[in-house]
Amino acid sequence: MYLSRFRMNAARPGTRRLLSSPQSLHAAVMSSFPHLLPTASTNPGTPSDGPRVLWRLDQNAAAEVFLYVVSPDRPDLTHLVEQAGWPAAAAADPDNPGWQTRPYAPFLDRLAQGTTWAFRLTANPVHHIRRKDDEPIKRTAHLTPVHQMAWLLERQERCGFRICEKPDSKRLLPSGTTHKKSAHHGDRYELMVRDQRNLSFAKPRDDNAPGRRPVTLVAVTFDGRLQITDSALLRRTLVQGLGKAKAYGCGLMTLAPAPDTGERNP
Repeated sequence: MYLSRFRMNAARPGTRRLLSSPQSLHAAVMSSFPHLLPTASTNPGTPSDGPRVLWRLDQNAAAEVFLYVVSPDRPDLTHLVEQAGWPAAAAADPDNPGWQTRPYAPFLDRLAQGTTWAFRLTANPVHHIRRKDDEPIKRTAHLTPVHQMAWLLERQERCGFRICEKPDSKRLLPSGTTHKKSAHHGDRYELMVRDQRNLSFAKPRDDNAPGRRPVTLVAVTFDGRLQITDSALLRRTLVQGLGKAKAYGCGLMTLAPAPDTGERNP
């Protein structure tokens, strides 16, 4: 497994085109792996229990946009440097091709139960509803931070981690929430929901019918602190992703040292 980071040049037209189309960026990411056939780069394919290509965009400022990629194989991002990076700078420095890639397995192997980490996750929080008894069940996005937070909390244990709770001294509300079993989590957890993005694009129809079908999804970014409860489950989450819409920049969780730990990310 490999973890790669590529800084996108926000001043280039190619960057703006990629940022405006998650489908185009998905195709560009998948084109980084020479062994994949063209059909694999344009079609997310079927779910797999093994490692897969995951990616995420982090926009820390208007001119600071990073693309993170987790993949079973080492990527070649030369085409992205040419479209959306600094190709002249990369050509002038053979030791710096324009992106950084490091083996991910040594870091994954160091993850131990009980350790605490800061994390970031971009995900597509959804649920299934039926408005009327005679209507089919429909997958629908969670639109409020309260429900988006609840979506992640419902999945934490099966994914090998537990979101840390704030100490009483840092809570704005008594006990951090209005009620112990309330759906409103108040400020009980060290968890923040930010950067909600409503994505809309068209993709080829799955049944090979003519035309394209519209796709809409909601992506949000979670920042917080977690404690590892099952290191094997968490490793699986980090390499397989969490939730839906993984082909379109959702599902990738990354870890960073928490202030009270001595661990280091690769």
